Amino acid sequence: MSDWLDAEQHVERAHELYEAGRWAEAENELREALARNPYQPEWHFNLGLTLEAAARYREAAKAFTDSFELSPEDPQAALMAGISLLRADQPERSLDWFERAEQLSPSLAASFVHRIEAFARMGKHEQAEVMFYMAQQLEPENAEAYAALADSLLDRNLLDKAVWCLREAARLDPLLPGVQSRLAEAYAQTGRHERARQLFLRELRQNPGDLDTLLDLGCLLVDMNRHAEAGEKFRRVLEIEPDNADAHFYLADLADRQGVAQEAEVHLGVVLRLDREYPGARRRLASIKLSNGDGASLDAARTLLRQDLMDTRRDPTSFEPADLLDLGSLLLDAGLPVDAASVLRMLLTRRRNDVRGRHLLSVAYFEMGRRDLGMREARRVLRLDPRYVPTIHNLALAHFDEGQWLRARSLVRRARLIDPDDASLRRLHIQLAMHAARRAGVTCWRWLVRRRDRWVSVAPQA
Repeated sequence: MSDWLDAEQHVERAHELYEAGRWAEAENELREALARNPYQPEWHFNLGLTLEAAARYREAAKAFTDSFELSPEDPQAALMAGISLLRADQPERSLDWFERAEQLSPSLAASFVHRIEAFARMGKHEQAEVMFYMAQQLEPENAEAYAALADSLLDRNLLDKAVWCLREAARLDPLLPGVQSRLAEAYAQTGRHERARQLFLRELRQNPGDLDTLLDLGCLLVDMNRHAEAGEKFRRVLEIEPDNADAHFYLADLADRQGVAQEAEVHLGVVLRLDREYPGARRRLASIKLSNGDGASLDAARTLLRQDLMDTRRDPTSFEPADLLDLGSLLLDAGLPVDAASVLRMLLTRRRNDVRGRHLLSVAYFEMGRRDLGMREARRVLRLDPRYVPTIHNLALAHFDEGQWLRARSLVRRARLIDPDDASLRRLHIQLAMHAARRAGVTCWRWLVRRRDRWVSVAPQA
């Protein structure tokens, strides 16, 4: 009897702590209660809600699963287990739980609404649309269904339809969390920046401390070249959450755009202290250090880039092709052509016809002294894009160095027809012209010498 009363007291305290937003303490109280009586499904359910509020979605899914096992007729436990798995980026597993919730409560529209998101995450957009229409049959004016379908449409770049869905969601439920921000993002993608800004501000009037909205608005203001306002939004995020790595990264980007390299370095240093694996932070810091031009900065940049290089070798799939291209380019700038070539070959196994990637690989081979491989890759680039001027220039230069003047001259003429204002082409054209003039002078001199010798041989003797 005493254990039962103790467990009830722990549950009551957990409720109070949950309401106060003290998730860790609420969790401890619930676990104490469950240690005394593990057969109460509602306590497991409350533990799941607490863990979900703390963004510990995998553990929340386990708690909701435990609740369902003790009360297998509860559709809400099945629904929440599916939602937690979806938040934990396990959409395939979430579908089983949504189907169980539907079987227990066929009129539960939420089971279909969340399957829209699950199928969209899996790239199965036709099934997502089917779930939307099934949700509509149960609740024709379900705002969450419209918002979920809008995400699927945005993934497919169907921007106008996505905007329409989000406007419907906002009309049906103006207080739906995040609906104004999502509509703003859709407008921003269609180029309607001012409308997007107004919607972000509307969302902030409803949720003044929403960090994601502040960050998104700041990024939009950067795109609108309203840098002072953007910096204000990012700094507002840091007032609320001083250790927010995203805000520090965006402030670094803003400082870099404004030419304040030292401030950018400081913010990027903070980002890497907060999260050593923050996407792109090491490359961005390396890029700034390379622009400094001194030996110490070059060494620091090489260290940063080699750390990224080690990560690519350890887990190549964690890097998008654009990341590999950026890393390869920076390794070339840092004077590490061998490392650059290894990254660029990795890129080309995934995106064989990437023109810039193949061009940079040819540059890496030239810098390694492998002119044969560099010329081979350059020719492949020109088969993909015959008008790619940087490669035409490099190939012409390689022919020039090999003494193949006519080929070099032909390539330069071809490139200047494409881009007559390119300074490097102009310099190479002048070099070739001077070489041609020298050769013409030498040829003329030799002809004169031969003629002189002939005149001397036929001159009458005195």
